Amino acid sequence: MEAYMVIDIGGTYIKYAVMDETAKKRRSGKLATPKDGLDSFLLTVQKVVEENAADFNLQGLAISSPGAVDVKTGFIGGASAIPYIHGVNMTDLIKERTGLETTIENDANCAALAEGWLGAAKEVDYYICIVIGTGIGGSIVLNKSILRGASLHGGEFGCMIMGTSFSEPLQATWSLNASTNALVQAVNNRQPLRKEALGGEDVFKMAEEGDPIAQQALSDFYKRLAIGIYNLQYAIDPAKILIGGGISSRKDVIAGINHELQKLRNDVSTLEIEVEACQFGNDANLVGALFHFLNSKKNV
Repeated sequence: MEAYMVIDIGGTYIKYAVMDETAKKRRSGKLATPKDGLDSFLLTVQKVVEENAADFNLQGLAISSPGAVDVKTGFIGGASAIPYIHGVNMTDLIKERTGLETTIENDANCAALAEGWLGAAKEVDYYICIVIGTGIGGSIVLNKSILRGASLHGGEFGCMIMGTSFSEPLQATWSLNASTNALVQAVNNRQPLRKEALGGEDVFKMAEEGDPIAQQALSDFYKRLAIGIYNLQYAIDPAKILIGGGISSRKDVIAGINHELQKLRNDVSTLEIEVEACQFGNDANLVGALFHFLNSKKNV
């Protein structure tokens, strides 16, 4: 059976799947991401490919990776939780180890491409995907292609300065103000006597149980997200705005953001701005990496 090897490189795990050309998984699994260097990483990828090549006629290897991926050269710039993947030609190194034609794309871009191929954006040509997690990242997609920018920083929405007065520091970026990490930190900072730091799910649970600190933090969280989204709508004017990241699966988060966007419209906006959740969950990066591989082969 002809199929494709697809790998999603994460800071904790390497997820993999054998997929057909419609993104149907034939086999999948995950392995701990090696911590001891590039050679161990390449050996892990090689073993995964060899184990699956025995049962499938693998036509190529599609990879989703953190960092500023240059899809033309195969180099990964920027920084991530996996330092050894940066500054080397990963495409060539992996191709040499596996013998498979290989492509690499940034993980946030992969998530966005998945939505345009088979998900929430498949009916539109122009959309953005905002990924909310430890920070805020994302992608701009036009005609099923990523708008990368001159320095490969297109979609780095989290770097936008979101301060509301000249007295605030320039470091007050969207990521520092409106990420999941910022939400949790806002609650932790107001509960200094708590022995253990809270997590994201703890904050939502506290708010549901009526905790005023958690409720205020969530209210601020939605407002700050809405302001950034408002700015992006007017600057980029996409047909759709999709929200990704772990919290996007919570319907109350999407509803909270849209509530604040509606309030902005009542005050200042002339556009109906609304967000919706990405459809793909944990498989988004895998599906998008496969799409990137298949599309790159068409353009050769």
